[in-house]
Amino acid sequence: MTAKLAAVRLGREAVTIRQWARRYGVRVLGRAGREVVYDFADLATIEGCIWRGDEVPETPEDRDALRARLATAA
Repeated sequence: MTAKLAAVRLGREAVTIRQWARRYGVRVLGRAGREVVYDFADLATIEGCIWRGDEVPETPEDRDALRARLATAA
């Protein structure tokens, strides 16, 4: 998902999404024209951690594991 679309879905600014991508090393899936396409699940996990006040896991793989743990706990 592009930064613009992710920003709309997460209620953030596109610049914030791009900052997260740089800061947290969000998984990049490719490009759509001139825009980078990010893994939305990865971005949503970061949003959830920030919203809950939790530390954001360092790598996309760690965030995948966090999502799996949260899914089994629900």
